[in-house]
Amino acid sequence: MYLRAALTAYRQLSANDGWAMASHVALSGLLALFPFLIFLTAVASFIGTRDLSETAVALLFSALPAAVASPLASEVHNVLTNQRGDLLTFGAVLALWFASSGVEALRVALNRAYDEIDERWFYITRVRALFFVFLGVAGLLVLAFMVVLGPSIWKVAALYVPELGAIPLSLNLIRYGFTISILFLVLVATHLWLPTGRRSFFDVLPGIVLTLVAWLIAAIGFAYYLTNFASYASTYAGFAGATIALVFLYFLSIFFVAGGEYNAAVMREGVLRTIDLKSRRMPDEDLLR
Repeated sequence: MYLRAALTAYRQLSANDGWAMASHVALSGLLALFPFLIFLTAVASFIGTRDLSETAVALLFSALPAAVASPLASEVHNVLTNQRGDLLTFGAVLALWFASSGVEALRVALNRAYDEIDERWFYITRVRALFFVFLGVAGLLVLAFMVVLGPSIWKVAALYVPELGAIPLSLNLIRYGFTISILFLVLVATHLWLPTGRRSFFDVLPGIVLTLVAWLIAAIGFAYYLTNFASYASTYAGFAGATIALVFLYFLSIFFVAGGEYNAAVMREGVLRTIDLKSRRMPDEDLLR
């Protein structure tokens, strides 16, 4: 069933303009990145934990290949070094609005993947997109907080559970463990609550696992490609950094959309299988009557 669903998902990816939707998601994500970081630093400054925003962004970029993160690092540093205490000002509101536009691109892509027609009012979908921006900010700050305090929490826990002291603690293990956990929870929330329609956790789980595995392979493969084969600098000159980031985001977006298509295909196969089983039992039930 799952192999047949994979073939169906590939066909539907083209039928639902998934490649074009991936481009839309990638471009919207790149345009929403800096407004999102501006709002993140504004929130961190407002609650008095501005250093956590820098840690959160460092964690965010550490999950990307160096060739993708480094061209954006200087610009991100400029964003973070500016004092952002203007959470309720017009500039922060605009940053929040543009950041939510990236979430809207995800909503449209998932509605296409799940064959849903979203008839909700514009303000309802926008408020939900704003909620996801707040969720992303909170998730990154919590992630930074846990990474910073992770070793201390582990030592305190080892006092009550001595067996934990025998387990070697790695900062990279904490970082990547929490990063994968946050990504998993965000993907679950995105697939369950962002598009219209109702789906259970187990309905969206296959596509989420597929997306996470594909993202990991894409990050490793793209980093290897950039290191050994790519020559974007000679082709795009000063636009090489933005082009590398956009291409990488495009690959991530393809796998995100493909995850939604795969979930839809698995659910469709499950429904067809249920109907087929019922149709096979019907003659026996008629005989019993």
